[in-house]
Amino acid sequence: MPSPFKVYRGPVRPTRGTPSRRIVLAVLATVFLVLVVFPWLASFATDWLWFREIHFESVFLRSLIARALLFVVTGGVAFVFIYGNWRLARPPVDLPTLIMNPESGVRLDVARFIPKLTLAAGVFVALVAALVGSAQWMPALMFLHGVPVGEADPLFGRDIGFYLFELPAVAGALSALVSFTLVALIGSVVLYATRGDITLLPRRVTIHVRPARHLGALLALLFVLFSAQLWLVDSASLLYSTTGPLVGASYADAHVLLTGIRVSAVAGLLAAALVVYGALREKLVWFAFLAVVGYAAIGVVSRALVPVAEQKFVVAPNELARERPYLQLHIAATRRAWRLDSIATRDLEGDVQLSMADIRANAPTIDNVRLWERDLLKQTFGQLQEIRTYYDFASVNDDRYVIDGRYRQVHLSARELNTASLPTRNFINERLTFTHGMGVAMAPVNEVTAEGLPVLFIKDLPPVSTISIKVTRPQIYYGQLTNSYVFVGTGQKEFDYPAGDRNVYTNYSGRGGVPIGTFPRRALYAWQLGSTDILLSSYLARDTRILYRRNILDRARTALPFLDFDTEPYLVVTDSGALKWILDGYTTSSNWPYAQTAGDGVTNYVRNSVKVVIDAYDGTVVAYLTDPGDPLVRTYAAIFGAIFTPMAAMPKDLRAHLRYPGDLFRQQTALYATYHMVDPDAFYHREDQWQYPGIEKGTPNANPFMRHIIMRLPGEATPEFIYMTPFTPRGKDNLAAWMAARMDGANYGKLVAYRFPKQSLVYGPKQIANRINQETDISQQLTLWDQKGSSVIRGELLVIPINESLIYVQPLYLRAEGGTIPELKRVVVAHENRVVMAETLEAGLAALFGAGAAAPPRATLAATDSATARLPNAAVNNSQAALLQEAQQHYDRAMTAQRAGDWATYGREIAEVGRVLRQLRDRR
Repeated sequence: MPSPFKVYRGPVRPTRGTPSRRIVLAVLATVFLVLVVFPWLASFATDWLWFREIHFESVFLRSLIARALLFVVTGGVAFVFIYGNWRLARPPVDLPTLIMNPESGVRLDVARFIPKLTLAAGVFVALVAALVGSAQWMPALMFLHGVPVGEADPLFGRDIGFYLFELPAVAGALSALVSFTLVALIGSVVLYATRGDITLLPRRVTIHVRPARHLGALLALLFVLFSAQLWLVDSASLLYSTTGPLVGASYADAHVLLTGIRVSAVAGLLAAALVVYGALREKLVWFAFLAVVGYAAIGVVSRALVPVAEQKFVVAPNELARERPYLQLHIAATRRAWRLDSIATRDLEGDVQLSMADIRANAPTIDNVRLWERDLLKQTFGQLQEIRTYYDFASVNDDRYVIDGRYRQVHLSARELNTASLPTRNFINERLTFTHGMGVAMAPVNEVTAEGLPVLFIKDLPPVSTISIKVTRPQIYYGQLTNSYVFVGTGQKEFDYPAGDRNVYTNYSGRGGVPIGTFPRRALYAWQLGSTDILLSSYLARDTRILYRRNILDRARTALPFLDFDTEPYLVVTDSGALKWILDGYTTSSNWPYAQTAGDGVTNYVRNSVKVVIDAYDGTVVAYLTDPGDPLVRTYAAIFGAIFTPMAAMPKDLRAHLRYPGDLFRQQTALYATYHMVDPDAFYHREDQWQYPGIEKGTPNANPFMRHIIMRLPGEATPEFIYMTPFTPRGKDNLAAWMAARMDGANYGKLVAYRFPKQSLVYGPKQIANRINQETDISQQLTLWDQKGSSVIRGELLVIPINESLIYVQPLYLRAEGGTIPELKRVVVAHENRVVMAETLEAGLAALFGAGAAAPPRATLAATDSATARLPNAAVNNSQAALLQEAQQHYDRAMTAQRAGDWATYGREIAEVGRVLRQLRDRR
């Protein structure tokens, strides 16, 4: 059977583009414009307008210029280098034409096909390289603008700024060059094989002289690049090694592996010289084989076998003695990178007996004990203060205010608009009418109504305040739930708040938003947002503005893309009554030598160097510089210019509400549990390692004992707002220490660790929780509530430092069957081995520390229901029997009112029960 293929050696006939080909090209160009060019231009234009609105143009322009330059340079270098090498290796134009079918005359013109293919492949590879390279715009800018840290690494003596700013860019550039060289080498080999310049014989491979020199040059360049990577990058990576019992270069790394890396680097240069020699001697294959095998063998021996043997047979049997100096370096670097070296330590006596005088002397602490859990309070706010289905409370935050002359801790939550809950969802409602949330709910952390509900300082719509703090600008256009764009200044009135049977409307008068009154602007945003309503709606006027990127975290991350942000933004009511969001911005790095990484396994350096303030009405973004000594933020300032505002310019009413960031405090305390040990021997044996107190299974909070509190720290004269957490010894339940982050005035940002003596027993949260569970009186009361159709919710156990001792407080909530509102019903108070339960915190403290309260070794049940109160074993006289009967009647009426949902009557009857029981107590 004859072959369908035939070689045609005649002249190559030029072909002209047919009309159908021109049509295909036009269609492809149109698709490219519609799917790539137009969307990019629209995104570019809308981003520019948004950055100009918030006055962060330098971030947009410099990142854009850096991306564009890297795209052009990386793509250009890749194309010139790769395609240039392929062009040298591609077949000549007189290569025979392959005829696919002699009868039809269909030909495969190899001479024309391969050049076009190599050109297309070169463009594609260059495009990919350009895209990857442009994504490295921030390392490139940090390389150019990095500032010195002023500290040297302990292994090479380089300034740490080299690792933070220069090494990432150098490593990226070397990796790119290695990739380009590999692609060029592989493609050139294929093309030379197509030409027939590389011949595979049974026992050898032959290469013509010119191709051999070309391929030899590429292979030699590859070895040189490998050597550069080893000398600069791989040796530096030892500073983050995990070979030994630490992060950083260990004994084996510093004494053996580093030498092996340098030997391999020299071997790479020798391999390159060997390849060049082989190419010149026309014996490339043989010498290239020797170079590759030799380089690989030296690398395996010097960088794998010898270091492993050193670690196993020399270091491991004497690990502590060998690693002691490197442990010291690791401990010091970790404490420096995470700012643990600035934590002050104080020793406590631990066995201090508290009295009522001590309780009274710490009245600000007692007056601000947090009895309401934030999750439960959020549910209560949702039932009592959402008012309409389209309002939601996204979160509840702790803060402190001077209220009517008193320093008070409060819970604060923004009432935001949730457009997903609108009864009718359409363009008019979602984009023009329902544009903003309204006001806040504020409650003290420790006050309860007679019905067991939180007292509300600020409530309702429009916000009504019963205290000295007033909200004068309650509209929330920018928040945590504002994930969609809206239009203001339109022909449609904006819904403000409901007022009985009617609605109150408003018009936006802030500075936020991008003008969209002209037809080109409307067309631009219609294209970008995919909504023809923007183009066709008659409600949009010349003064109309579009508000987008209204979610505060998204807004901050877009404006400052080089920062990480804390997961808990918080709202502040200023002295003028405006609402401002505060977000904590972090500068982070994974390149601090010898430092331990965080829980993500990557980050090993963090600073809270920026506080971002976003106006809930205007959306204005101000980034305040809080740590000007941070080398990372100094580098960002050098890159982007004057985007940071000095901390001194922050208004006093905002500075008074700054909080120590929660995510950072959690990371620091988790590390400090181990890195408070600075002695390398103690660190190696972990003999004094701490941990967070043990918690019950199913608790959503990883550390429920970490919380904000107003208290007077030991040795201090005035109360202050702090963030604190206790520690227990690893594997034990007694307390070892507690740590506080201070937040007020000049003490903001200071960390203090208070340590209990090791020889004394200080009960920990788990031990106290067990004692509470073992108390018969308390368990009986909880069982009684559960049996009556209600569910008992145990609040988180609060650790309250008082002087140099501790008390524990646990609120108990009751939720009626089928109900959604939890009510605070009892408070458990404990000190050392004594536990009491009472209706209020004050009653519990009085029972615990009042006259004669120190004697009972078991729990005292104060002011509880008569059905479970235990009376003395002495005979009960007639008057006592009458009081018992009266208490039973009040109790029965209270239970009837509870089942009927009449909480006012329930509160009155329970109060009567307490009154009668107090009379009984007085007659004992």
